[in-house]
Amino acid sequence: MASLLDRKLLVLTGKGGVGKTTVSAALGLLAAERGLRTIVVELGEQRRLGELFGVVPVQAGAQTELRENLWSVSIDPDRALLEWLQSLGGRVSGRVLASSGTFQYFAAAAPGAKELISMVTIWKLTEGKRGAGKRPGSYDLVILDAPATGHALGMLHSPQTFGAIARVGPIASQTRQVGELLSDPARSGYLAVALPTEMAVTEALELQDGLQQQINRTLDAVIVNSTLPRRFSAAELDQIDNLDGTGLADASNHPDGSDSVTRSAALAARAVHDRASFQHNQLARLRRRDFEVHPVPFLFVAEFNLPAVERIAGHLSKQI
Repeated sequence: MASLLDRKLLVLTGKGGVGKTTVSAALGLLAAERGLRTIVVELGEQRRLGELFGVVPVQAGAQTELRENLWSVSIDPDRALLEWLQSLGGRVSGRVLASSGTFQYFAAAAPGAKELISMVTIWKLTEGKRGAGKRPGSYDLVILDAPATGHALGMLHSPQTFGAIARVGPIASQTRQVGELLSDPARSGYLAVALPTEMAVTEALELQDGLQQQINRTLDAVIVNSTLPRRFSAAELDQIDNLDGTGLADASNHPDGSDSVTRSAALAARAVHDRASFQHNQLARLRRRDFEVHPVPFLFVAEFNLPAVERIAGHLSKQI
């Protein structure tokens, strides 16, 4: 992963609820700290990054500066499609176009149109050249906080779908350029985000298969969120298993119930160890497929806020 941040586009996806936005924000922080002008892209009505950094976008769809070298933007697929059709329609106003049957017909009759136009918008963000100074809208790295696996694969496959339909004109040209970006290992990279659970790891493996089948690409790495460490050696586990209270004096001599506390602590320690072992078995499943696997430790925090994301960025900085 040494050259991962040298790409123009990183796509992060995985099972829903695994922490894609958190990892996207952490990678954005890491890239920005390394001097890369970075923008993290959310889709739909999501504006979680602005909330995380305490920054309110000036307007919907605006590129919002979060801190030095780091921006975010939320792309609304409906709005992106409307703006694209408006650009083709010349002076036709967005209000008129949106209320027309043409827009509704196109959106309904062209499955995947919104996904493609969203990818076109993302492609345009990658077009700024490196070393372009502080020219607005010029980014070294675009990080896409993509939707869950199935929807993300549909987005990534949309250029091929429309490439077979539109052979000439602006949409054909843009579709071709998006497809070239997504298929070029020097310019784009793909990361799965997973939890160390059987279902999430299985979905990461399915994502790998889907990438190969649909765009002839493979995962560059899997980032496994909320991983517990293995804390005890075999000898220590034997000692823990013996802490069942029988080694203590008669309970009547311990009115504070210390034997019960010891037994409960031993059972808790064993449960944590067993859970960590299960999680590391899931990491082994990924490594057997020759993935670059990067575990992110479970954070024992009361609130998952910006300092927590900064801690994750610090941990990833040792691996990337």
